[in-house]
Amino acid sequence: MKAKFLLLFFIFLFSCNSEKNIQPNVVLIYLDDLGYGDVSSYELGTLETPNMDKIANGGIRFTNGYASSATCSPSRYALMTGTYPWRNKRAKIITGGNLIIDESEMTLPKMFKSMGYETGVVGKWHLGLGKDGPVDYNSLISPGPNEVGFDHSYIMADTQDRVPTVYIENGNVVNLDPNDPIEINFGNDDYGLPSGTKNPELLTMRWHHGHNKAIVNGVPRIGYMKGGEKAKWSDIDMADEFINKAKEYLDTVKDKPFFLFYSLQQPHVPRTPHPRFVGTSGMGPRGDVIKEADWCIGEMYDYLEENGILENTIIIISSDNGPVLNDGYYDDAVEKLGDHTPSGNLRGGKYSLYEAGTRVPFITYWKGKIKPQVSDEVVTQIDFLNSFSSLLGSETKSNDGVDLSGVFFENSGEGRDELVLEATSRTAFRQNNWVMIPPYPGAAINPRVNIELGNSKDYLLFNLDEDISQQNDLSKSNPEKLNEMISRYEEILGNNKRKAEKLELE
Repeated sequence: MKAKFLLLFFIFLFSCNSEKNIQPNVVLIYLDDLGYGDVSSYELGTLETPNMDKIANGGIRFTNGYASSATCSPSRYALMTGTYPWRNKRAKIITGGNLIIDESEMTLPKMFKSMGYETGVVGKWHLGLGKDGPVDYNSLISPGPNEVGFDHSYIMADTQDRVPTVYIENGNVVNLDPNDPIEINFGNDDYGLPSGTKNPELLTMRWHHGHNKAIVNGVPRIGYMKGGEKAKWSDIDMADEFINKAKEYLDTVKDKPFFLFYSLQQPHVPRTPHPRFVGTSGMGPRGDVIKEADWCIGEMYDYLEENGILENTIIIISSDNGPVLNDGYYDDAVEKLGDHTPSGNLRGGKYSLYEAGTRVPFITYWKGKIKPQVSDEVVTQIDFLNSFSSLLGSETKSNDGVDLSGVFFENSGEGRDELVLEATSRTAFRQNNWVMIPPYPGAAINPRVNIELGNSKDYLLFNLDEDISQQNDLSKSNPEKLNEMISRYEEILGNNKRKAEKLELE
C-alpha cells in the first residue's frame, strides 16, 4: 500500500513538473493604429476581417484589453519590458532616436531565451537604435533588437512615414551600396534633394501635415535622406516582404521552441496597399491596408497549420494604440469611411486619454488549449512578460506586470483591478470599471487629426459599466469616488512624478 502511494505521489510530481516545463511556440502579432472597432469579430464596425475573426472566435476575445499608451513607442516599450512607459523619460514617440530600452533591462525575448527559445522580430521596430547620438546606417547598428534579446531581426527602424526608408537585418542595412552611403537629417538640411514642400509635382500621395520632407516612391516623409538608393524599400511590397521574411525565419527555427514578434506596419500612414488589395474594402487605403494585414495574418496561420505546429503555438493579436484617420496624408480615410467606426463605441482615438486611445483589439489563441470565449476581464500588454514567465515556469518578473497566465491561456482567474494609462506624457487611471482623467492644459481636440485628447481644466470621472462612451462626467456628483481614485493614482505615480508631469506639460 505504501509503495503504491509513493508511486502515485511521484507520478503526481512528474505531471506537475511536466506542466511547468511546457514550451509552446509564441507568435505575437502587433498591428499599428488598429482600432477597437476595426476587427469585425468585435461587432462594432462594418469592415470585414475574416482571418482575425477566425483566430478571435477560436480563442479569447478580450473586450477590456489595453495597450499601455495611446502612441506607438511607449506601448512597445511596455510590451517588451513589462514596465509602465511613464517611468522611462525616453519612452516617447521616436524620430531617429536612440534605443529606449536599456541593455540591462529584462525583456520579453530575454525571458524566452532564458527558457531555451529561439527569438525573432520581423516588421516595425520604433524603439530606437544605437546610443549616444545620431545613428550611422553605413556600419553595424548597435544596440538594437539583437542586444535586447532577439536572436534575429528584420525591421524598419521607426515607421513607414520616416526616413531611412530601408530594411535592417541584424543591425545592417539590407542591400546597402558602400559607395552610396546614407545620410539622415531631421533638421532643415535637405541635401539639395526634392522635397514635399518644394516639389508637389513629384508626389503620388499628398501630405496634410508634418510629412513634407524627403520624397521616396512618390511619398513625402518625415526627415531628409540622401544616398542608399539600392537599399530603399518598395512601399507597396512591404506587407509581402515582412510576411515572407517571417516565414523564412520560422523555417530555420520551427523544430525548436520559438518566440516571434511579428510587427505589422498597417494601418499606420502612409497607407500603401499592394495593388491586389486596392479597392477591396471600399473605404480607401486605410480600409485596404487593414484587409491586407488580415491577409498577412491568414498567411501566418496557414503556415503554422501546414507545418504541423499550430496546435503547439500561442497566437496573440493586438495593436499598439487606438485608431486615427487623417494622420498626415490626404488618403480618403475620412471621406470614404462610410458607416465604419474604427473606435467602435469608445471615445477618442490615437493620442487620447479617452478609452479609444488605449483600449484595443486583444486576442489570445491556443488551439485545443484555450476554449473560445469573450472575456471582459481587464488585461494589458504590460502583463505579457509576467504571464509567459509563469506559464513557462520562469522566475522572471517585472514590477508593473501582473501574472495573468490563467486569464490569457487557461480561461480562468481574474484580470487587473487597476492600471495607469498614458498618452503623450499625460496619464489617467482605471480602477475596476471607473476611469479618472486628471486636469491637463491644452486643446480639447487635436484639430490636425480631429481627435478628442482628454484635456480639461478639471478632473473627469466616468463609470464604464454605465457609460462606455464616456459622455457623463461624474466628478461633481460623486466626489467621494473621485477623491478615492486620485489618492490611489498619486500613490502609484508618486507625488513627485505627478508634479513633474504637470511641469512638463505646462
